[in-house]
Amino acid sequence: MSMTRKTKTVLGLTLANILLIVLCFITLVPILYALSVSFNADNSLLSADFSFIPKHFTFRNYRAVFVDEPIMLWFKNSIILAVVTLVISLGTGIPAAYVFSRKKFPGRKPILRMLILLYAFPSLLSMTALYKLMRPMGLINTKPGLIIVYTGTEAVFALWNMKGYFDTIPYEIEEAAMIDGASPIQIVWRIVMPLAKPTIAVTAMMVLIYVWNEYIFAVNFMTGSDTYTLAAGLYSLQANEMQGNWPIFAAASIVISIPILIVFFALQKNMTTGLTSGGVKG
Repeated sequence: MSMTRKTKTVLGLTLANILLIVLCFITLVPILYALSVSFNADNSLLSADFSFIPKHFTFRNYRAVFVDEPIMLWFKNSIILAVVTLVISLGTGIPAAYVFSRKKFPGRKPILRMLILLYAFPSLLSMTALYKLMRPMGLINTKPGLIIVYTGTEAVFALWNMKGYFDTIPYEIEEAAMIDGASPIQIVWRIVMPLAKPTIAVTAMMVLIYVWNEYIFAVNFMTGSDTYTLAAGLYSLQANEMQGNWPIFAAASIVISIPILIVFFALQKNMTTGLTSGGVKG
């Protein structure tokens, strides 16, 4: 009986692993397709003779990404926006999250509810109002203007995500440190922050992905080709679907995905713990 049950267990795990492997290959198909298009010498994506394996293999499309098109300029713009937004969002969101988690003060719950209510509405609804507010201040078509828009959204996300994790850290740990003579700054810096590293990593990753892929505000707030982000710039390459160069578009898509993949794999060891934390209601 036990052998039969063990055999069924092994068979079930084997089938589950096979199914997961098949699903992984299915999810890789779009990436492999884009990779194939990026090495295609012919702009034949929309034609009937397109083949998954390029008939005319070339690296010319990648050369165009780095030399012929201003993609590296857009890359620099996205890097600046992503890094500055990340620093400001975490720099304001983490301290605020700790205060809301540990301190009791008048208006605490109404403020939290107001923030989550504002975050629940799509940021697209505020685009017209933000444009009218920022235009007289000269913030349209500038990086600071876009950073303000991104930070307003991501700082609230960082606050709520980090607050949920701080709520899971027992306060007794901090009390023990106080008894040992640790100052409040030492408690936060040497005890709380190391414990919160997984969620900080996940929060940082999500902020980076949002800024890296954001398109609507980038297109409407950045009107010059030299101020485009990657998302806006890549769209401009394919503004006319029938005349756009799909191989160059695919090559650019592959290139700009590499930095996010590098950051993801660098933070991967913290991702599992961080993704399952921060969901405790305070």
